[in-house]
Amino acid sequence: MTRTTSFAILASGLLTAVALAGCAGTDSSETPAGDALSGQFTITGSSTAYPVGQAWAEEFQAMHRDVRVDYNVLGTGGGFQAFCRGEAGITGASRPIKESEVAACAANAITPFEVQVAIDGLAVVVSTQNTFAQDITVDELNRIWTADTTKQVNRWSELRPEWPDEPIALYGPGTNSGTFDYFVEVIIHPKDGTETKGRSDYTPSEDDNILVQGIASSPYALGYFGLAYVHENADKVRAVPVDNGAGPVAPTNENVEGGRYAPLARPIFYYTAGEPTGLVQEFLKYGLSDDGQALVEEVGYIPLPADQLAQVRAKVE
Repeated sequence: MTRTTSFAILASGLLTAVALAGCAGTDSSETPAGDALSGQFTITGSSTAYPVGQAWAEEFQAMHRDVRVDYNVLGTGGGFQAFCRGEAGITGASRPIKESEVAACAANAITPFEVQVAIDGLAVVVSTQNTFAQDITVDELNRIWTADTTKQVNRWSELRPEWPDEPIALYGPGTNSGTFDYFVEVIIHPKDGTETKGRSDYTPSEDDNILVQGIASSPYALGYFGLAYVHENADKVRAVPVDNGAGPVAPTNENVEGGRYAPLARPIFYYTAGEPTGLVQEFLKYGLSDDGQALVEEVGYIPLPADQLAQVRAKVE
């Protein structure tokens, strides 16, 4: 079984398999001298950040047999809620923390400390059964997802007459997801000029594997999620190149890192309660090591560029 295949199996059971105890949320040990690390902590938050953290956790626990890392996927917003209650040592996020979330943390004497760990492309996805949608524009995405009924389209043929006269079956992250927030910000707001969250008549899930299953089931389905899940499910779904005015651009690692895949390239973060110390700090140092960043690429994300990686390493250390 490949590493990415094991992620998909693990992720599907996380929401029910991991029970959070309040004490599991924080670093439960000091870092011993040398290499003898022990203790446990919980990572919560973004499903997009999950493959990175789980890859790091598997290797980190293999290196340190007395360390336990639990992972609980709640979405970016749900993760910040749990984190600000003190229920997790780290929370993953596919967007920066909001001021309201900083205030919620402050109410519990928690100061979020931001660490960027990777770069991701947010993929617009159709089933491999779909043979007609070979590219899509940002304007077309807005017309699909807007809540403005004067602009909104519901059938593929309303976008392009050569496309099938079939309803568009929509799948996307739930409203607790940072992926949802990011998509709304860059696809809906610039075109609508409003603070709408977009249309609500779609099938939502905080579990990207459920979105994969739904999109794969119909040639007329469309959705969006992190690029890593496209790589893991290339036999079921495919990413559609996005045209932001300069021609269609595929969400390859090179295009995402080089800024050409606009506006759907984004940073991936982990947040800790204050400056990381002890076991949490050692975990992040491993993730930012050459080996940890190699795992970032292995699971389908883009490692941090060398100059940025040096800055983040210095920040954590």
